[in-house]
Amino acid sequence: MDFIDSVIMTRSSVRNFSGAPISREILLKIAKAGMAAPSAVNVQPWAIVIGYDREKLDELCASLPYAKMLDKAAAAFVVCGDPSKDANVAPKHWAVDCAAMTENILLAAHSLGFGAVWTAVHPDSSRLESVRRILGIPELIIPLNVIPVGVIAGQPPAPKDKWNPAALHFEGW
Repeated sequence: MDFIDSVIMTRSSVRNFSGAPISREILLKIAKAGMAAPSAVNVQPWAIVIGYDREKLDELCASLPYAKMLDKAAAAFVVCGDPSKDANVAPKHWAVDCAAMTENILLAAHSLGFGAVWTAVHPDSSRLESVRRILGIPELIIPLNVIPVGVIAGQPPAPKDKWNPAALHFEGW
Protein backbone atom coordinates (compact mmCIF):
# COMPACT_ATOMS: atom_id res chain seq x y z
CA MET A 1 0.00 0.00 0.00
CA ASP A 2 1.15 3.51 -0.65
CA PHE A 3 1.02 6.50 1.70
CA ILE A 4 -2.38 7.59 0.46
CA ASP A 5 -4.02 4.20 1.08
CA SER A 6 -2.10 3.26 4.22
CA VAL A 7 -2.10 6.58 6.08
CA ILE A 8 -4.32 9.30 4.63
CA MET A 9 -7.35 7.14 3.82
CA THR A 10 -7.18 5.20 7.12
CA ARG A 11 -6.83 8.16 9.50
CA SER A 12 -9.77 8.94 11.74
CA SER A 13 -10.37 11.24 14.69
CA VAL A 14 -9.60 9.21 17.80
CA ARG A 15 -11.17 10.28 21.09
CA ASN A 16 -10.58 7.20 23.24
CA PHE A 17 -7.16 6.75 24.78
CA SER A 18 -5.74 4.19 27.18
CA GLY A 19 -3.80 6.63 29.36
CA ALA A 20 -0.48 4.95 28.52
CA PRO A 21 2.46 7.32 28.03
CA ILE A 22 4.22 8.12 24.77
CA SER A 23 7.98 8.63 24.82
CA ARG A 24 9.49 12.08 24.41
CA GLU A 25 11.32 10.78 21.32
CA ILE A 26 8.03 9.89 19.64
CA LEU A 27 6.52 13.27 20.59
CA LEU A 28 9.54 15.00 19.03
CA LYS A 29 9.22 12.88 15.90
CA ILE A 30 5.58 13.95 15.55
CA ALA A 31 6.53 17.60 16.14
CA LYS A 32 9.27 17.38 13.52
CA ALA A 33 6.74 16.02 11.02
CA GLY A 34 4.45 18.92 11.89
CA MET A 35 7.19 21.44 11.17
CA ALA A 36 7.82 19.86 7.77
CA ALA A 37 4.52 21.40 6.60
CA PRO A 38 4.48 23.96 3.82
CA SER A 39 3.88 27.60 4.67
CA ALA A 40 3.34 30.77 2.66
CA VAL A 41 6.73 32.08 1.46
CA ASN A 42 8.25 29.57 3.93
CA VAL A 43 7.69 32.01 6.81
CA GLN A 44 6.75 29.16 9.18
CA PRO A 45 4.63 31.35 11.51
CA TRP A 46 4.10 28.59 14.02
CA ALA A 47 5.14 27.17 17.34
CA ILE A 48 4.09 24.01 19.16
CA VAL A 49 3.60 23.56 22.87
CA ILE A 50 3.66 19.87 23.80
CA GLY A 51 1.99 19.24 27.12
CA TYR A 52 2.31 15.87 28.80
CA ASP A 53 2.19 16.79 32.49
CA ARG A 54 -0.97 15.16 33.86
CA GLU A 55 -1.95 18.25 35.88
CA LYS A 56 -1.76 20.53 32.83
CA LEU A 57 -3.62 18.03 30.65
CA ASP A 58 -6.36 17.78 33.28
CA GLU A 59 -6.58 21.56 33.52
CA LEU A 60 -6.90 21.84 29.73
CA CYS A 61 -9.49 19.05 29.80
CA ALA A 62 -11.58 20.93 32.38
CA SER A 63 -11.44 24.22 30.49
CA LEU A 64 -12.01 23.06 26.90
CA PRO A 65 -15.53 21.81 26.15
CA TYR A 66 -14.55 19.67 23.15
CA ALA A 67 -11.31 18.24 24.53
CA LYS A 68 -12.65 15.97 27.26
CA MET A 69 -10.60 13.11 25.83
CA LEU A 70 -7.52 14.81 27.32
CA ASP A 71 -8.36 12.94 30.54
CA LYS A 72 -6.70 9.82 29.06
CA ALA A 73 -4.44 11.34 26.38
CA ALA A 74 -0.69 10.90 26.74
CA ALA A 75 0.01 14.40 25.45
CA ALA A 76 -1.46 17.46 23.81
CA PHE A 77 0.07 19.31 20.89
CA VAL A 78 -0.98 22.94 20.95
CA VAL A 79 -0.42 24.43 17.51
CA CYS A 80 0.11 28.18 17.78
CA GLY A 81 0.41 30.94 15.23
CA ASP A 82 2.86 33.82 15.45
CA PRO A 83 1.50 36.60 13.22
CA SER A 84 4.43 38.83 14.20
CA LYS A 85 6.99 36.51 12.63
CA ASP A 86 6.77 38.43 9.36
CA ALA A 87 5.19 41.83 8.74
CA ASN A 88 3.50 40.97 5.42
CA VAL A 89 2.81 37.26 5.11
CA ALA A 90 2.32 35.86 8.61
CA PRO A 91 -0.60 38.13 9.66
CA LYS A 92 -2.59 36.95 6.62
CA HIS A 93 -1.57 33.30 6.40
CA TRP A 94 -0.67 32.05 9.89
CA ALA A 95 -3.95 30.13 10.37
CA VAL A 96 -3.70 28.30 7.04
CA ASP A 97 -0.03 27.51 7.62
CA CYS A 98 -0.82 26.21 11.12
CA ALA A 99 -3.65 24.11 9.68
CA ALA A 100 -1.13 22.47 7.33
CA MET A 101 1.10 21.79 10.34
CA THR A 102 -1.88 20.33 12.20
CA GLU A 103 -2.64 17.89 9.40
CA ASN A 104 0.99 16.75 9.39
CA ILE A 105 0.78 16.13 13.15
CA LEU A 106 -2.45 14.15 12.77
CA LEU A 107 -1.02 12.03 9.95
CA ALA A 108 2.30 11.48 11.74
CA ALA A 109 0.57 10.31 14.92
CA HIS A 110 -1.62 7.95 12.90
CA SER A 111 1.31 6.58 10.90
CA LEU A 112 3.08 5.74 14.17
CA GLY A 113 0.03 3.86 15.47
CA PHE A 114 -1.33 6.53 17.83
CA GLY A 115 -4.67 8.26 17.91
CA ALA A 116 -5.22 12.01 17.67
CA VAL A 117 -7.99 14.53 17.16
CA TRP A 118 -8.13 18.24 16.27
CA THR A 119 -9.99 20.31 18.88
CA ALA A 120 -10.51 24.00 18.10
CA VAL A 121 -9.28 26.88 20.24
CA HIS A 122 -9.15 29.88 17.87
CA PRO A 123 -11.24 32.04 17.45
CA ASP A 124 -13.15 31.37 20.70
CA SER A 125 -11.96 34.01 23.19
CA SER A 126 -12.63 31.94 26.33
CA ARG A 127 -10.71 28.95 24.94
CA LEU A 128 -7.85 31.22 23.83
CA GLU A 129 -7.67 32.75 27.30
CA SER A 130 -7.72 29.35 29.05
CA VAL A 131 -5.02 27.79 26.88
CA ARG A 132 -2.80 30.87 27.17
CA ARG A 133 -3.19 30.95 30.96
CA ILE A 134 -2.63 27.24 31.53
CA LEU A 135 0.42 27.01 29.26
CA GLY A 136 1.87 30.50 29.75
CA ILE A 137 1.48 31.40 26.09
CA PRO A 138 2.23 35.08 25.35
CA GLU A 139 -0.61 37.35 24.22
CA LEU A 140 0.81 37.83 20.70
CA ILE A 141 0.86 34.06 20.08
CA ILE A 142 -2.46 32.56 18.97
CA PRO A 143 -3.31 28.94 19.91
CA LEU A 144 -5.15 27.54 16.88
CA ASN A 145 -5.98 24.15 18.34
CA VAL A 146 -5.22 21.47 20.90
CA ILE A 147 -4.49 18.01 19.52
CA PRO A 148 -4.87 15.24 22.12
CA VAL A 149 -2.57 12.34 21.20
CA GLY A 150 -2.45 8.94 22.83
CA VAL A 151 -2.39 5.19 22.73
CA ILE A 152 -5.72 4.12 21.28
CA ALA A 153 -8.14 2.37 23.65
CA GLY A 154 -10.13 -0.32 21.86
CA GLN A 155 -10.78 -0.13 18.15
CA PRO A 156 -10.24 3.20 16.45
CA PRO A 157 -13.28 4.56 14.66
CA ALA A 158 -13.56 3.60 11.04
CA PRO A 159 -12.42 6.33 8.68
CA LYS A 160 -15.24 8.29 7.09
CA ASP A 161 -15.56 8.25 3.33
CA LYS A 162 -15.54 11.95 2.54
CA TRP A 163 -15.21 11.60 -1.24
CA ASN A 164 -17.77 13.87 -2.88
CA PRO A 165 -17.51 14.05 -6.68
CA ALA A 166 -20.01 16.95 -6.71
CA ALA A 167 -17.37 19.10 -4.97
CA LEU A 168 -14.82 18.44 -7.72
CA HIS A 169 -14.49 20.64 -10.80
CA PHE A 170 -12.05 20.46 -13.73
CA GLU A 171 -10.96 23.48 -15.74
CA GLY A 172 -13.25 25.84 -13.82
CA TRP A 173 -16.46 25.84 -11.86
